[in-house]
Parts: sequence; structure tokens; C-alpha cells
Amino acid sequence: MIRQCSKLTLALVLVLAMPILAQANGLPVFTELAARAGKSVAFISTEKTSTAAPRGQQFRGQIPEGHPFRDFFERFDQFFGPQGQGQGQPHKQRGQGSGFVITADGLIVTNNHVIDGADKITVKFQDDKKEYVAKVIGNDKETDLAVIKIDVDRRLPVLALGDSNAIQVGEWVLAIGNPYGLDNTVTAGIISAKHRIIGAGPFDNFLQTDASINPGNSGGPLLNMQGEVIGINTAINAAAENIGFAIPSSQAKKIIAQLREGKTVKRGWLGVTIQPVSETQAKALGLDEATGALIASVGKGQPADKAGVKQGDVVLEVNGLTVADNNELLRAIAGLLPGEKAKLTLWRNGKTVTRTVTLGQRGEDTMATMRPEKPQKSDAVLGMSLKPVNEKEASALGLDKAQGLLVVDVDPTAAAADEGVRQGDVILQANQADVNSADELEKVIQRDKKRGAVMLLIKRQGQNLFVALPLDGK
Repeated sequence: MIRQCSKLTLALVLVLAMPILAQANGLPVFTELAARAGKSVAFISTEKTSTAAPRGQQFRGQIPEGHPFRDFFERFDQFFGPQGQGQGQPHKQRGQGSGFVITADGLIVTNNHVIDGADKITVKFQDDKKEYVAKVIGNDKETDLAVIKIDVDRRLPVLALGDSNAIQVGEWVLAIGNPYGLDNTVTAGIISAKHRIIGAGPFDNFLQTDASINPGNSGGPLLNMQGEVIGINTAINAAAENIGFAIPSSQAKKIIAQLREGKTVKRGWLGVTIQPVSETQAKALGLDEATGALIASVGKGQPADKAGVKQGDVVLEVNGLTVADNNELLRAIAGLLPGEKAKLTLWRNGKTVTRTVTLGQRGEDTMATMRPEKPQKSDAVLGMSLKPVNEKEASALGLDKAQGLLVVDVDPTAAAADEGVRQGDVILQANQADVNSADELEKVIQRDKKRGAVMLLIKRQGQNLFVALPLDGK
């Protein structure tokens, strides 16, 4: 009996000593941080009526099998009600997510995809049995951020936005959220990487963490050891374990500031199309390294055009800050307001020049002016949508003059896709005959259809290559 009591006492001592031992070994203890920050984390439930096919059916039909980056709620099908209902039949869709309080009177930050289209949004907190109905104050699809508001009869504890630029890879972080409806779930890990681009949107710049986050953590805080929000948990790699992504707080601050005022988010606009600089292009341009953003085209009458920016310029800096690639340029300009001035340091003809652009406003109308015109149906040949290359496009495509056919799109089921023809390729010749229109290509095909194939000479990123396409059925 004495021996048994001694064992129990020893076990109790070890349990009580674990935080001390962890600290002695240099490991962090999260108890105080979790208790303090957890009071400010919101657990969000949504409901909407839909006549569309249930989410599970939609996702299975639209997202390729094995695609690594998926919305948190793709794996939340179990919460969206019956899955057997078809198109046109009203049914309830339910979702769950997370958020965190930014003002004591009830403003809450979350992800746009958590509340997008919801008819009803409800919020609960740790140790509070009351359920609050929330309304949307503002949302921004391009950054996947939203601000909602609840009416409360008490002052709520607030989480402050920290400086995500200061956090280093390897630092400890804490995630609090509502994964799979398990509210007040706390997980810890480190910052695994910064500036991740995962194809989620035009302003990708995610923090990567190995803190375990799951469907339902969306919109919840990623905290540093000082209890500041340095990221908003947003996406996961569904094909892996413990690979999650958070919107950096430094990027989110300006967006949140506009959303909390109920304003539409405004972003700067240059009016150019851009691409990364390859090593080969850097050599051709006389750059010491592949850096900056290459201006592929400049919209006529757009802000960049008015300021004297030219096709073929490479943007190296914006307002004195280095631009590493086209993604950094996009984020830098979008981070400025319409009407603000952006001083661009450009590489042009082997030397640097500067141009100051008074920015326009990014939006659907302005972006539409930069989109290439869709080719007519008559310009579709062998599963390729084609258009003649014009003079402005020739330089950006590495051509000495306007010649050939630009591949605007490729039918993924066509032989052209199987043989590796890509969007952006330029077809210069077919069976050794120059082709500068879809009609000329069709004439070559009809002339030589007995051969059963056509040999195309393609220009791709400055290099020539031959591709042979079968003419079965022509």
C-alpha cells in the first residue's frame, strides 16, 4: 500500500513538473497563452439555402483528383446536409469555421469562404453558452478575408494583429480554432516557410506552418508567443499532414482596416501584363540575375502608359523596395491606393530608368481591358484556339516581327494537348509553310491530309521546336 501511494505521488510530481521540465529543456509552454487567447476566438456556424448541387457533388466534379490545395470546407461535406439531392431542389448547406475578435464591441475577422453566401451566421465563444447572430460588415474575395459583427452586452477580449514580417522560419506559433466542430481546439507548431504561393488567388503570400490545422480552422488566428495574430489560417495541403497556410497579418491589416469600415477594398492598378524573368531572358536583357517583373504588354491609355512605361521594361523596385518577381510587383501595387504615386525603377536597354505612375483602380472593368480578345470559333483548329500575333505581342513573345499564330487555349482532350502544345506557344510553320492565319493553317491541313499528320514549327520562350499532330478524321 505504501509502495502504491509512492508511485501515485511520483506520477503526480512528474505531471506537475512537466511545464518546468519543458522550460528547462528550452521548449515553450502554451498553457497561459492558450487560456488568454482562447477567450477571443469565435466559433462560427453558417447556414444557407441552395438549389445547386450539394457541395460534395460540385467539388468532385470540378477539382482534379489528388489536387493538393483545397478549400478547408471541401472535407466538410458531412456538415452540409443530405448529399443525394439534385440540381433545382432546395436544401440546406451548413458550414463551420473560426474567427477572432478585433474590437471589444464585437467586430470579428474570419475568412470570406467561411461566410460567403450564408443566410445565417452564428457565433459562440469559449465558456459562453449564448449564441450570437452575426452580420457581414465587409468581405474581399481576392484575399479571402471578411469582417463580421455581433451585438454583445459585454466587452469582449481582443486579439491584436502583430507583425508577420518580423516572424522567422522556425519560430513557435499557436493555432486556435473549430476543426470538425471541435471548438476551442489548440495546436502548436512552428513557421515552416514564408511567402508561399499556392495558386489560391492573385495575392498569394502565405505563411506555412506545421501546427495542425484542419477543416473548420479557417479564419482562426495563428499566434506568436506574445499572443499577437501573425496569420489568419486559410488553407491546407489536403494530400499531406501538418502543412497549413495562413494569410500574413502584415498583408491583411490594410484590407481589414477597409472592411471594418464597410468599405469596398480599393487597390492600385498599373494597366500592364507581367511575367517572371527567366535566366535566359535575364542574359538577353543584360541583367546580372533573373529578378524583377517583365512588362509583357502595356495597355493603351492606362496609368503605366501615361507615365512612359514600355513593353520589355523590367520592374526592379517600387518606391525603393526591391521587386523579386511578378508576384511581388502585383502585391506591391495592389497594396497602394488608387491615386497614389508609385515610383518604378526600371531596367531598360541595359540601364536603369525611373518612372512615376499615378495609379488607377484595380477592378473587373480595368482588368477586362488587359485580357486578350477571345478568338472566334473559326479560329479553332485541331483543338487549339488561335489568333494572329500582332506587333505589340511579337516582342514579348521573342519574335523579330509580327508573324505566326498565338495559341490562346488548348482543348485538354485534343491531340495537341497530348503532344505538349501549350497556351502561349507561337505556330510559325505547318509542314514547312509559313502560317499567319487560321485559314492558312487549315489550307495546309487540307492539302496534306493524306499524310495523316501535320508538322508544326513552334516558338516557345525564344526556342524553336517541332511538334507533329495526327490528322485522324480530317
